[in-house]
Amino acid sequence: MRLDALFFTSARVRHAAALCGLCALALGAAAQDAAKPKSAGVPVKVTAEMTGAGIVSSGVASLPIPPVTGSRKNPVPSWGKPLPYPIVIADRRNNRLIEIAPDKSIVWEFVSPSLAVYRGNEDVNFSADGKTLAVSEEDNFDIHLVDYEKKALTWTYGTPDTRGKGPGLLNYPDDAHLLADGKVITADIRNCRIIIIDPKTDQITTQWGTPGKCKHNPPHELAHPNGATPLENGDILVTEISDARISRITREGKVLWSVKAPNIRYPSDAFMTLDGKQVIVADFWKPGRVVIFDPATRKISWEYFVKEGEGMLDHSSIARELPDTHDIFIVDDLHDRVMVIDRVTKKVIWQYGEKLVKGHKPGYLFYPDGFDIDVFRDWKAALGKR
Repeated sequence: MRLDALFFTSARVRHAAALCGLCALALGAAAQDAAKPKSAGVPVKVTAEMTGAGIVSSGVASLPIPPVTGSRKNPVPSWGKPLPYPIVIADRRNNRLIEIAPDKSIVWEFVSPSLAVYRGNEDVNFSADGKTLAVSEEDNFDIHLVDYEKKALTWTYGTPDTRGKGPGLLNYPDDAHLLADGKVITADIRNCRIIIIDPKTDQITTQWGTPGKCKHNPPHELAHPNGATPLENGDILVTEISDARISRITREGKVLWSVKAPNIRYPSDAFMTLDGKQVIVADFWKPGRVVIFDPATRKISWEYFVKEGEGMLDHSSIARELPDTHDIFIVDDLHDRVMVIDRVTKKVIWQYGEKLVKGHKPGYLFYPDGFDIDVFRDWKAALGKR
């Protein structure tokens, strides 16, 4: 979600022993991936900041996973305010995915099976059927698919700790999504391109942008893209860091519109609002802000901006409109928290994580960086909530 990473140093006790089976699986997959022919990349030195807390877990016992009964068009029953659905968080420096219910209970967790292949998960997005999670890892230079029910790493593209632009290589990939046709899209920031990959062949089937030509001229050239959000009709919403550009592009590469986001210095992963008419985008800055605007007029319809105090954002990476309530969910990265902002009052009405307190036990996060909304499983009924 940014061109240069911001890191924190931390020392944590690793819990790898309890994960030997998963480690073996992940290392086997990594070995198979390493055997595939690739262009030479540049090895990247892994620092303590990049490994974060290491392999950690909340310690909460796993719960039976309810079946998928909802979809984005027809979600499971809402919990209502303040948070209508559970949230899967990419807890970056804890190297894990964690799902938090509206009552703040932990209902699901995917712990890194091996830091050699899975480290620094920074964005997470459900597939259309809710069964797979697409994960990007900027400073591990790879993207993954994770089976939600099996809690298993099923596919990787990119070579961990190696940057490059040749086959099987990425350079600071951000924002991975599994598309409806089974292909995977990611914004490869420092290669100034967006690519669509077929997991069946590991071949790039579509590329927008040209490595080494980092300027705004979509789709031929892109200026450090950090967002590639698929829309309901198949179009892609592209976010470019340089000059704060947001563009809507068809799968065939036709640019439908391209505008500069108003009041934004460093746009991060733009989304469309639920009605499909406006853009919502976070400003990865300090103090951060969130803007909702009409791309046809660039007129701002809603804005959250607090200059100081408890409500101030520090490098907020993603903001999205919540189904049912239409309140705004924000990831406040460098404050180690995620939060819900009331659409009308602009007050914080729900928060997980303590401001500037890093941790992996229940109630704490360590540099959360991305999230998605679990409208697929009725955790409310599974937990016996009315």
